[in-house]
Amino acid sequence: MEQQEILTITNLTKSYGNKNVLNGIDLHVSRGEIIGYIGPNGAGKSTTVKIILGIEGEYGGEIKLFGEDIRQSGATYKQRIGYVPEIADVYDNLTGYEYLTFIGQLYGLTLDLATHKSQTLMELFGVGEAYHARISSYSKGMRQKLLIISSLLHNPDIVFLDEPINGLDANSVMVFKEILLQLAAQGKTIFYSSHIMDVVEKISSRIILLHDGKVAADGTFEQLQKDNTEGTLERIFNQLTGFDRHQEIGEQFVTIVQEV
Repeated sequence: MEQQEILTITNLTKSYGNKNVLNGIDLHVSRGEIIGYIGPNGAGKSTTVKIILGIEGEYGGEIKLFGEDIRQSGATYKQRIGYVPEIADVYDNLTGYEYLTFIGQLYGLTLDLATHKSQTLMELFGVGEAYHARISSYSKGMRQKLLIISSLLHNPDIVFLDEPINGLDANSVMVFKEILLQLAAQGKTIFYSSHIMDVVEKISSRIILLHDGKVAADGTFEQLQKDNTEGTLERIFNQLTGFDRHQEIGEQFVTIVQEV
């Protein structure tokens, strides 16, 4: 069966002053893919996502989401998107219940449905006891679970996740991986951005590596292994980005630490 293309990016460019951040990105993403979207700091990953979300403007090229140019489709397409940023501000004075039902209603859920879904999801994610507690009392892991739930509450068709497992314990990471696999099986598309290469390697159906604002690699992990001499995704990442000084820098760092 032919896969349905959900996101098309053509010759995407973006500059800040004289600095070119994106230098002609072309991507075709299908429904149900889990995209590992990786690259060094400053490669353009977050910029790409923010342009798709409408947070950043003034770009060159074309982006079609759900078959429509996002420049022409207004804000309605955003109702079909979920997003977990790397650093997010939440309303600390609200309770989990207040925050999640507020987010749910923003996306068009009734209060009753938002209450039912948010409370059940909090319980399933192991933080049900904090549902009526103020967010200011939450640990980092609890906040991260709250953000994940808020990004999925409205049943989006595409989800962008930036370092989503920060603060999660090992059991919660296993649950989260399963959530992503189940979502993809239901036809949801996932953009997963992280520097934790072993997680990206395990969960991604396709890996896209950005370097200097361009796509340096695009394929399954097995295809990337075939095309490069290194074995793990971390080593492939280092090879493609030209970074091979990790051992040298590590040794120098420890030498300085041990100086007396």
